[in-house]
Amino acid sequence: MEALDHSEAEKRVKEFLESKAGVKGIVDSGLTKIPPMFVHPPEELQRNNMDHDFRVPMIDLKGLDQSTERRKEVINEMSKAAEAWGFFQIVNHGVPLEVMEEVLKSVRRFHEQPHEAKVEWYSRDFKKKAFNYFSNGDLKVSTPAGWRDSFSWQLQFPEDESNSQALPQVCRREIVEYGKHMTQLQEKLSELLSEALGLSTDYLSRLGCFKSTSLVGHYYPVCPEPHLTLGASKHSDISFLTLLLQDSVGGLQVLHQNVWVDVPPVQGALVANLGDLMQITSNDKLKSVEHRVLATRTAEPRTSVACFFSAEDKLKPFGPFKELVSETHPPIYRDNISFGEYMAYYRLKGQDGNSSMPLFRLVH
Repeated sequence: MEALDHSEAEKRVKEFLESKAGVKGIVDSGLTKIPPMFVHPPEELQRNNMDHDFRVPMIDLKGLDQSTERRKEVINEMSKAAEAWGFFQIVNHGVPLEVMEEVLKSVRRFHEQPHEAKVEWYSRDFKKKAFNYFSNGDLKVSTPAGWRDSFSWQLQFPEDESNSQALPQVCRREIVEYGKHMTQLQEKLSELLSEALGLSTDYLSRLGCFKSTSLVGHYYPVCPEPHLTLGASKHSDISFLTLLLQDSVGGLQVLHQNVWVDVPPVQGALVANLGDLMQITSNDKLKSVEHRVLATRTAEPRTSVACFFSAEDKLKPFGPFKELVSETHPPIYRDNISFGEYMAYYRLKGQDGNSSMPLFRLVH
């Protein structure tokens, strides 16, 4: 594989961004070798031997509201999964299977349009536009690119007609419908996670921790050299909570006890993973864990829909919740971390495989 000096690498990145064609454009051009900017170091590409019996926890929400005992069971399961894994799958969550299948189809439909139909939506200015189509949100010369394209849309509560009109017609109806169900589900999970922390049911809701929702539709084209790249490199999410809907292709992995564990697609399931702000505010009681997506090896592209729940007020300071801090459990992090400050540092640093949280730790 050719090695590039910095100026040449910068030129290649600039050309890729200016093409506004994304990774799908590279595939459509017929290239059989991936460009150098997508090649990851061998140590980042290591696969596991399969000599482990780790399984991502599965939590069934069925009967959640039918009895106090059943609710306690679910909260206990969620608490264990959030503390040990920071990752779990949920079923019987109330989102209809048809709605899930249709939104996945609509994501694929958008990304598989001809370039000229998508290019009008291409933008990397996430503050000005409600809907953005892009490839690699924080693309830097210093870090290899991921083999995927994406679009993002900021949900509103309740949904505003003008906001939904900002969506492309090709996926508008499906995304708006899915977004309504995500709003309902985040309210339920906000309560469960509050109780899992031993706090009042409305604790996270009152603080507005899940109030802002960004929906992202990822598309991972089939890769001619999947052994050289990743769909998404190792990272943790900066939000409080992420809910992911993945199709049947697979490729998502979570790092558990230094082992990459597959998160297998399960029909009707949603993947929940806690973000950095949840670990910070829980004073390390709950875990934000690193995960990645392997490049697509199958004959089919991979699609997924991620909903990132975070604080609406980007300037509001957060720190370890006072109820979780004591003499025996002193605060581990600063008490004045705003989501805006955290996000700015995360984007400045880029997805370099290292957590952003250490910068915000207190020095004891």
